[in-house]
Order: sequence, then structure tokens, then C-alpha cells
Amino acid sequence: MSDSVTGKLAGKKAIVTGASSGIGKEVALMLLQAGAQVSLISRNPDLSELSTGSKAKGYAIDLGDIATVSASIQEIVTDMGGVDILINNAGMAYIGELIDMPLAEWQKLFDLNLTSVFQCLQATLPTMRSQKSGTVINVASIAGKQGFPNWAAYSASKFALLGLTQAIAAEEQPHGIKIMSICPGSVDTPLWDTLGDKVPPSFNRSAMLKPSTVAESIMSLVNLPSDAIISDLVIMPNAGTF
Repeated sequence: MSDSVTGKLAGKKAIVTGASSGIGKEVALMLLQAGAQVSLISRNPDLSELSTGSKAKGYAIDLGDIATVSASIQEIVTDMGGVDILINNAGMAYIGELIDMPLAEWQKLFDLNLTSVFQCLQATLPTMRSQKSGTVINVASIAGKQGFPNWAAYSASKFALLGLTQAIAAEEQPHGIKIMSICPGSVDTPLWDTLGDKVPPSFNRSAMLKPSTVAESIMSLVNLPSDAIISDLVIMPNAGTF
């Protein structure tokens, strides 16, 4: 990584949700390599790949427990002494026809994929406003651009996340805060492992995007010049849509 990039992010304070694996873990590592101080949020934050004495700290927080999210994030901001970057990456999926989906599963998915983002924003934006700067990246999905059968709830949550991103970006632009979204196609992350036999056998995970590829794209958004913004970035595997 170039010295200019390292210098740009040196000392910046970042929060990454869903940081124990996949995209979140890769982004956290890249932020650390660039000199940022990083708070990793996950139910089971994994710091094993981070060097001893690095500027990383893990917080075991269940973002699905939305009643506690805002206060927990506020405590992290206080602990870090501020916040410059927020990567809203945590999420979950549900595969199955909507007609069979239990209400509790619908609510659980929306709590994590959408409401926890709202809570993280409310907990961090006051600090960003006070310093008249900040960068937020909301990790959405190609499923936020088009609906897929058996993915109705997930798709609805990601469509909603894009609407939230557009609206809050307009609200915060006068305060010097950049809020952007990224919509990856299929990414080979441990998310697929949680879905078991619901994953179609035709899914070739080796042809999916690598988490590091998406993380590099997120870093490109973070490293944009102060006078530039990419409102929404779509990144797809060369193999197309799965």
C-alpha cells in the first residue's frame, strides 16, 4: 500500500461491523494496514490475524439486539475518542419462498440488515457532524437492485438500505459527511455456510467475488478525494449473476 494512502488514513478512527469474517474482516485488515485505528464489531470478534499491539480492538456486540446497539456504538466512539469512518457491513440472509417465511425470521433479518444500520448511524453521525467530516459505507447487494426468487426478504432489506443511504447522504452532505453504498454480486463468504442445503448446487463459489476484492473496492471509496463521492458502486463477478 502506498505511503500516500497510509498517510491519508493514519490516525483515522474506524468502526467495522460484521468484522469477524468475510468482507468485514478484509476491510478491517486493510484499514489497519493503512494506519487507521479500528474497532471491530461482531458477536465473536476475531483478532487472531492482527499483529500484537496493533490499533485494533474487538467488541462482542450482537447487532441484532437493536435495543442495545446505539448505546454500545456510542460507547465505542467514546472509547476511540471519536469516529471518522463507519463500515456498515453486518448482515444475514434467508433463502426460501416468502409464503413460508416465519414473521420472526423476517423481523430478525430486518433488525440486523436495516435497523442496526439506522442505530449505528444515529450513534456516529453527531460526532461526524461536530468535526464536519466523516465517511460511511453501507454494504448493500445486487439484490438491492433486482429481486431474486427465494430471496424476497433479503432483497427487500437491501432495497431499503439503498433508499436509506440515498436519503441520509442528502441530509449529511451539508455537514461534510460522505455516505455511500456498495452493491456486490455474489461473494464467497461464510454466509453461504450458514444456509446449508438451501444453497442451490449450481452455485459455483469459486467463481464468486473474493471478500478481499470487495474490500479493496470499499477502500477505494474511503480513499476518494475530499471533493469526490461515488454514491453507489456496483461490483459483480465476471461470471455474472448467480
